This record gives sequence, structure tokens and C-alpha cells, in this order.
Amino acid sequence: MANIDALTQQFIQQYGGEADGIAVFHAPGRVNLIGEHTDYNGGYVFPAALTFGTTLLIRKREDNKLGLATTNFPLSKQFAIDEIFYDAADDWMNYPKGIVNELKQTGVEFNNGYDLLYHGEIPNGSGLSSSASIEVVTAYALLNMEGLPTDTVKIALLSQKSENEFNGVQCGIMDQFAVANGKKDHAILLMCDTLEYDLVPFNSGKYKLVIGNTNKRRGLVDSAYNERRRQCEQAVEDLRGAFPELTLLGQISLEQFNSAKHLIKDDTVRARAQHVVEEIDRVLQSMAALKANDLEQFGRLMNGSHDSLRDLYEVTGPELDAMVAAAREVQGVLGSRMTGAGFGGCTVSLVHEDSIEAFKEEVGRKYTEATGLTADFYVCSIGNGVERLV
Repeated sequence: MANIDALTQQFIQQYGGEADGIAVFHAPGRVNLIGEHTDYNGGYVFPAALTFGTTLLIRKREDNKLGLATTNFPLSKQFAIDEIFYDAADDWMNYPKGIVNELKQTGVEFNNGYDLLYHGEIPNGSGLSSSASIEVVTAYALLNMEGLPTDTVKIALLSQKSENEFNGVQCGIMDQFAVANGKKDHAILLMCDTLEYDLVPFNSGKYKLVIGNTNKRRGLVDSAYNERRRQCEQAVEDLRGAFPELTLLGQISLEQFNSAKHLIKDDTVRARAQHVVEEIDRVLQSMAALKANDLEQFGRLMNGSHDSLRDLYEVTGPELDAMVAAAREVQGVLGSRMTGAGFGGCTVSLVHEDSIEAFKEEVGRKYTEATGLTADFYVCSIGNGVERLV
């Protein structure tokens, strides 16, 4: 967790005034344990909030302006709340701007302007949801400061809409939902089509979640993410020959898919759909494994997920594959997979606590030998969703 006193001093340096009236909020990053590229297909995902994320300091101002600054980049600006629009030159600031725009569209009338200072602990471009963390903490803080209800499910939906429509990234609901609704020591089993969810205790005993950052930057907008969405939509169209009511791949079982997959004529589109339907099935199998305290089976399902993302969905790339391959060779590793959208970003591995140092050393060395890049590793705890700290 960030040093609030130090951040308060930075806030005062940036905006002047005293510490009085500065409120502090926090939204986590997230890691998805299993269930990748299923969210926008209306299927199950199994994410968890992390203990590190985005800390936001915010204070009311007398005019109707929005001051945006971050400890992470030198870029800072002021905007009139009534004149918010997307501008590529504003870079990261388009995320909070999108939230303000979305809140206004839902009928929120701002009684004050605000100065905001963000402190991000999520490596940029790592795939641990820095954008969702910024969006959710901004929405939660502004609603809180205006004395309005902070319904975290509605905040997740509003944040997703902002990213889709204001920032042009066609992400599903998982990232924002996990960031808004996480709970310490629990993962979230979320049905993305209906937003029904369960908080599932994640009792990993002597095993720890280790996130490996490939340090291969990935840009969602520039990646094949939108292409994969179109391919899944094409698969749904083809499968309607057998299931006329079908609108999302997440609505059919593996058995139903296997009986009708011949209707998908394009081999690539069929492979994409096969990944999605089998991945949803893996999420459900992983719930059964956790209930039975069978971490070894959970690890096998993690491995199966990565292999499918590599071979059928083709979103891993050489860096993620090299890191996962090295991780699986370490004694004490039950499973390892890419997490997030892919094309770089992070892996998540389930590692025995006695093997963590060996894991960092061996995987780091082999990864550098394979790619020329240097990896970073984080031993993770599962934390709370968005909350007010001060």
C-alpha cells in the first residue's frame, strides 16, 4: 500500500493549500486465475483483486474544473468539467475523463470541481488492469465526494462503458467488476452475461500466487483483441443454424458445441470458439477442484487454459510462452498460465512457498535467455475491491 503521508505532500506541491479536505481512495489491480477471453462471450471468469493498485487523493475546488495529475508521469492538466472530450494527446487522463463524461451522461450534476492525484502501483501495460483500476477509483471517489450512492456493480458497468465508448477498447466486464467488487482472500466467480457472482474462498495453503511480468508491453487497442471478438461473433452466427436463440458463446455447453461445431466452416473461427467453450468448462471444473481442496487439479486446469490460449486462441506470443514453459519446469509449481488479454503482459503461477526463490531465479534466468528481456515477479495476496481509506 502506498505511503499516504508522502502522497499528501505531493498533492500539496501539485495543487497548493493544506492537507484538510483531502480524501484518499484505493482500487486494486486484478489477476484472472482462470477463464480468459470468456468475459465478452458471456461466460464465466474467476478473477481476484490484488493488494496493490491505484491510490487516489482528491479534494474539492471552488470552480468547475478538474485537475488531473499522477506520480507516475509528468503530464498533468486542468479541464472544464463541461468540456470533456477524448484527446489522444491526453494519454492516461482519458480514463478519468471518460468516467466524468459517463457520470454526466447518467445524470450526475457536479456541485464542485476537483483536484485529483493518482499513484499507480500497477506496472503499465502489464495486463493487471491499470486502466480499470483508474476508472473504478475515479467513479467511486467522485460519487462519494458528491454524496451519491456508490453501487459497485453499477460502477463496474459504468467504467466498462467508459472504456468501450470513450476510449474505444472493446473490453468485457471482468476487469472493472473484479476491481470494484473484490474481497480479501476470495476470488470472484462471475457469470459475465448476467453479472451473477459468488465470492469463493481461495485457500491455497502453502501455495502462493506468483505473477510474472514479461515486461513486453501490450496495447489492447492495437492488438488482435477486437479481431477475436469479431471471430467469436461469427461463430455465434454460424451456430445459430442449430441454436436459433444463441447470442453469445457462453450460452451453450461443451456438449452442445461439439454437436454443432461442424456448422462453423472457417477453421480459425472454429478454433476460437472451441477455446471459449472449453475455457468456460475449465472454470466450472476449477470450482469443483477448489471445493474439494484439490490444488493439483486446479494447477492442471491452469495449464490447460494457457495451452488453449496458445494453440486455439493464439493470443500468447513468444514471451508469455517462454515464461510459462520455464515456470512449469520448477519443482513445486502446480500450474502456470498467461493472465489478461495476452500479447505480452503477465503470467500467474501457483507455487509452493518453499520454491518461490528458486522460481524467481530459474524462471528469470531462462526467460532472459529465451527473450533477452528481464522479468519482474510479485508474490501476491488477494485484497479488497475499491474502498475509501481516509
